[in-house]
Amino acid sequence: MHTIPGPAKYIREDGLLRQAGSYIKEFGSSALFIGGKTALSIVEPLIKESLAESKIENKGFEWYGGECSWSQVERLCQIVQQKKPEVIIAVGGGKAIDTVKAVAFAEGLPVLAIPTIAATCAPSTPIAIMYDDEGTFIEISHRSKAPSLVLVDTEVIVRAPYRFLVAGIGDTLAKWFESSASVKKSEPTALNRSAVKLAHELYQLLLEKGPEAVATIKAGKVDQAVNDVIDSIILISGSVSGYGGDDCRTAAAHAIYSGLTIFPEVHDTYHGEIVAFGILAQLVLEGKSEEEIGELIAFYQQVELPYTLEDMAITDLSQDEWKRLGEVTVEIEDMENMPFAVTPEMVIHAVQGADRIGKKVKQQ
Repeated sequence: MHTIPGPAKYIREDGLLRQAGSYIKEFGSSALFIGGKTALSIVEPLIKESLAESKIENKGFEWYGGECSWSQVERLCQIVQQKKPEVIIAVGGGKAIDTVKAVAFAEGLPVLAIPTIAATCAPSTPIAIMYDDEGTFIEISHRSKAPSLVLVDTEVIVRAPYRFLVAGIGDTLAKWFESSASVKKSEPTALNRSAVKLAHELYQLLLEKGPEAVATIKAGKVDQAVNDVIDSIILISGSVSGYGGDDCRTAAAHAIYSGLTIFPEVHDTYHGEIVAFGILAQLVLEGKSEEEIGELIAFYQQVELPYTLEDMAITDLSQDEWKRLGEVTVEIEDMENMPFAVTPEMVIHAVQGADRIGKKVKQQ
């Protein structure tokens, strides 16, 4: 048995980055920061003084390239080889962090994560979600390294647009719906049973605290609800995958997300927002009642998650586009985790069904 339940260490504090150097020095005396442009511009002034105080050589701040693609990983590996840092720091959101995790794996270096948004569990997982240079999903890669340390500064998280937290809620909700489906194909074990229980507790916590957390962060404040939701999104959701392993992987909701990325108009919608719609489609696929799906949509309305295709700028798909969506989606490896075989026609029916129910709720 082999499992990586999460990062070796996770710290969340207000103003944490002003002391980051004291944590980074445990892993090396020189550090290269790689991340998103906005994320780096926020983190750099907060961290520079701390690096100097801890006598850490600053090897620079590099943009990750905009997509978590193999071409960007290769480019960044060349920069790492030139600058020779002892530790790499991933800064930003999910794509940036996944890219750096893949670079760290390739170069055999420790990687630390500084998420600047609470939108995915990328800082707490050993996998990387890879795309092509245009943003279309291509694979889930295990050529990636789990961060040894995750530093979460709530002062930074609260400065980000609240929509990132909303997207994180959507992505984390999927842990329950997908793990409870995918585990049906496996023999019950201590690990996968615990993972599913944890996923259900996450689901219940988000229903309870999600609306309050969104309202609080919209006001530019932090309270315990915000802290609980941040921890749920970044750390605990990653632990579900860590404990459950291959038994509790992503399933139809993420497969449908990946399928929808073939449409360029959806690229302005965040990962977790699209996954949230994918959950609705997965529920249709599983034969859940319209009433049950409507109850989940009611929660989506509270936290501002999308629940129709139009909410994600997808309108008027042609017959060929529907056909392509169905064919692409069933080829995504996530779909293999469903406890029954799924055809392209079933995907089309599920997406159209979720959209129909969402439109019906809008009209009420």
